[in-house]
Amino acid sequence: MAYYFSEPSHTFNEYLLVPGYSSAECMPANVSLRTPIVKYKKGEESALYANIPMVSAIMQAVSDDRMAIALAQEGGISFIFGSQSIESEAAMVSRVKNYKAGFIVSDSNVKPDTTLEEVLKLKERTGHSTMAVTDDGTANGKLLGIVTSRDYRVSRMERSVKVEEFMTPFDKLITAPADTSLKIANDIIWDNKLNSLPLVDDKQHLVYMVFRKDYDSHKANSLELLDEHKRYVVGAGINTRDYAERVPALVEAGADVLCIDSSEGFSEWQSRTLEWVRTKYKDTVKVGAGNVVDREGFRFLAEAGADFIKVGIGGGSICITREQKGIGRGQATALIEVAAARDEYFEETGIYIPICSDGGIVHDYHCTLALAMGADFLMLGRYFSRFDESPTNKVNINGSYMKEYWGEGSARARNWQRYDMGGDKKLSFEEGVDSYVPYAGSLKDNLGLTLSKVRSTMCNCGSLSIPEFQKKAKITLVSATSIVEGGAHDVVLKETSSTSK
Repeated sequence: MAYYFSEPSHTFNEYLLVPGYSSAECMPANVSLRTPIVKYKKGEESALYANIPMVSAIMQAVSDDRMAIALAQEGGISFIFGSQSIESEAAMVSRVKNYKAGFIVSDSNVKPDTTLEEVLKLKERTGHSTMAVTDDGTANGKLLGIVTSRDYRVSRMERSVKVEEFMTPFDKLITAPADTSLKIANDIIWDNKLNSLPLVDDKQHLVYMVFRKDYDSHKANSLELLDEHKRYVVGAGINTRDYAERVPALVEAGADVLCIDSSEGFSEWQSRTLEWVRTKYKDTVKVGAGNVVDREGFRFLAEAGADFIKVGIGGGSICITREQKGIGRGQATALIEVAAARDEYFEETGIYIPICSDGGIVHDYHCTLALAMGADFLMLGRYFSRFDESPTNKVNINGSYMKEYWGEGSARARNWQRYDMGGDKKLSFEEGVDSYVPYAGSLKDNLGLTLSKVRSTMCNCGSLSIPEFQKKAKITLVSATSIVEGGAHDVVLKETSSTSK
């Protein structure tokens, strides 16, 4: 006879936090969101911390090198997607580790024969108004000029006009040698009232761009997450198929932490992968595993050697595992049980294994609830996919800007490696959808707002750190009627810019 859980599983939407006593020192500015990412022994420090409890999901539509840099600047970690060639993923990791704050490898480049129409489409897709004109249209081609929005007047020019006719040519640009220091580059920018400065090598090939706005941004990133060599911290996804080739390449590229990307973690395939990594690298390479939704699954991966464990099956906004296979569990219930198993394991062994809540986050307050329920950090896909820094296209759908977003279980991703069901190199059926999400702007602005809500709520519960919050938090299950009561009701809302969108 099948085993029946005695209680139904619940989602974050069914819970609220009950305020606790707040002392005078409980102010958002005093809250620390620093959190361990990998396991550690009692009385010791974790080998890796994040300054905020947010990591981006191992997804094609979310985490590339650009997202990794942007999130590390805010104190979090991106796990670069593994559903690509080993060489491509390693190159992304390498670009993050070799990135020099303030020195940008140009990602909006055009050729001299590019038309104004194509320039406008590129600007709409990337949001960048400054574009390098190189002989081959690549980031490191011979620099021939620069195009900015000031170089053309859309209303006065034909869309078919070519870039070479309206760009600022190289001989009229202020440039600097490739080995110019950031301080000198910024001095040149300020002295000449520039918005950008190209750095070129002795053959006139573009190496970096330095922007005035990035100087200001770098100064503002007080929580940026750096390794011991002052490089940005970055994670990467692996699978249970080609780990013997992929892991060494990612380690060589400099990945700080790896994570097995799989639809379900309670499997022999994951224990084999973890055993191989431990045998080859001992404890020098950190690997997270998952996903699981109960105590038994947690214990299995803990004993297999996982450095952190992801919780959640079927709760992602683009995931259809539950309706396709009838597999999964309400995210809140799964997280509460796994957190209890983690604490139990810590008491037994003296080893603390961080847990990552993956899926089920719809509203900002769900982040705070997940932390209160025991998550050490959160993995988010839809949340980060909406921003400028995600790798997908920004498109106009019926007058509204959207970003493309698809699941790793969708046919579009073709990520058969994450399903541990044999050797077929295909998806028998989809467990994810291809969709759009509303475009939200920059990562920095949105993430800052979300984290301000988290810090404020923690203060309402009398807590200045995540561990303290988990000890003091009081959580109540709410009724359907109570959920309705929690929003605006029994009033006629005024039409405003925020309500009309």
